[in-house]
Amino acid sequence: QGQLVESGGGSAQTGGSLRLSCDASGYSLMIRYCMGWFRQAPGKEREGVAAIDSDGITSYSESVKGRSTISRDNTKKTLYLQINNLKPEDSAMYYCAAYRLTDTWLCRSLDLGEGRYSVWGQGTQVTVSS
Repeated sequence: QGQLVESGGGSAQTGGSLRLSCDASGYSLMIRYCMGWFRQAPGKEREGVAAIDSDGITSYSESVKGRSTISRDNTKKTLYLQINNLKPEDSAMYYCAAYRLTDTWLCRSLDLGEGRYSVWGQGTQVTVSS
């Protein structure tokens, strides 16, 4: 099983933008995987912020809806999360995660809960200053 490696985090100011990337090059059939972005701030539980299925259908948490875009490039084996209009409350460690359904060839599921995600990256830190 391959690894997921996040990048693109860093410091930004309120109102700015960041684009996070998740390298899934260890997965020969990335298209089969349900994928998502999660984040965890100090002292808080990890929360799902965005999910995407094999067809590119997406789902977002209310906290980022309208200012974030999750996307995937199955050829480049990369997952992305663009966050615009950053807020201090977006500061967190961001993780990408993936799982594969066993009863279907492609992912037809959108999951913002972490229960089914079996593969996790190491995280990339996002810090937003006011």
